[in-house]
Amino acid sequence: MERFGLVGLPNAGKSSLYNALTGGGALAAPYAFATKDPNIGVAKVPDDRLDRLAEMSKSRNVVHAAVEVVDIGGLVEGASKGEGLGNRFLANIREVDAVVFVLRAFEDDDVPGPSDPLEHLRVVEIELALADLETVEKRLAQAERQSKLNKGLGDEVDALRAANAALSEGRPLYRAGLTADQREQLAPHFLLTSRRVLAVVNVGENELDSIPEAEAKVAAEFNDAGDNVEVIGMCVQLEAEAAAITDPVERAEMLEGFGLGEGALFRMVRSAYHLLGLRTFLTTGDKESRAWTFHEGSTAPQAAGRIHTDFQRGFIKAEVIRWDELLDIGSWTKAKELGKIRLEGKDYIVQDGDVMEFRFNV
Repeated sequence: MERFGLVGLPNAGKSSLYNALTGGGALAAPYAFATKDPNIGVAKVPDDRLDRLAEMSKSRNVVHAAVEVVDIGGLVEGASKGEGLGNRFLANIREVDAVVFVLRAFEDDDVPGPSDPLEHLRVVEIELALADLETVEKRLAQAERQSKLNKGLGDEVDALRAANAALSEGRPLYRAGLTADQREQLAPHFLLTSRRVLAVVNVGENELDSIPEAEAKVAAEFNDAGDNVEVIGMCVQLEAEAAAITDPVERAEMLEGFGLGEGALFRMVRSAYHLLGLRTFLTTGDKESRAWTFHEGSTAPQAAGRIHTDFQRGFIKAEVIRWDELLDIGSWTKAKELGKIRLEGKDYIVQDGDVMEFRFNV
């Protein structure tokens, strides 16, 4: 299961966001380092398509896709040199697939720390860039020596030099305009700032009207990051309170009462899911409707392997229809009778929202 890590300064709202996403019991306290060891939980990826297909099929069981969420201890200035949780903190980030920056944008006299999200962003980016710079400098010196005898290292040296130039200026790699080839050369080094980023701007309960402005303010700072960064504004406290309401009707009423629609939490999970390059195909029937995670660009046999390795090994054909077309028709059986189910082979690239069944033989 792919995982994303919640990163930010102390008191930014990381643990509250973790609890809202996972229903976990992380300690959310108004002092630094309440989280010393990472909390790890699972967040369901909401998907209206799956819910509607399950209703159509009268499924007895519904299984959503999920991602792992890691609540990492607070970052402080000087972490790259061992301040605060230092190396423990940085090691925990290296183990996640994508990073969620939680940036505080609320005033609270009872909670210490800066309330400017751009100040939070500055500290986080500088510390992660400095940690990466140390890694890159060591590998670059080594690769330059080795490249005198091994000309095959030339591309890696060029990528390391480009990374070194950006990081030396305190610029994270997701802002550095690296080419796909350069990113591929750097991938084995698990650099902290090479991951895609979702920035959550956390406003106060009395500042909901400021969410668009807060989002825009932070997004403007990422204007050189391309599609490597997404920004979402929310009130983490309200989202956490809503998530704690088990009755979906009551939860919807609370969110609607604050003018929050479905809430930003669902949008945030979907954004994080897509930032990881993850997509969903669906299966549906009276026993179960289920969302299956696959990586964008996967072939039909690779998607089949997400269900079971035997499906991939013995793949023959995939039966495919778009989710909305199937809903319009009303059932898989009727879609087959109408000739609307396509047969796709080994070269078919699976699309997000495909409803599929696999033929296989082992």
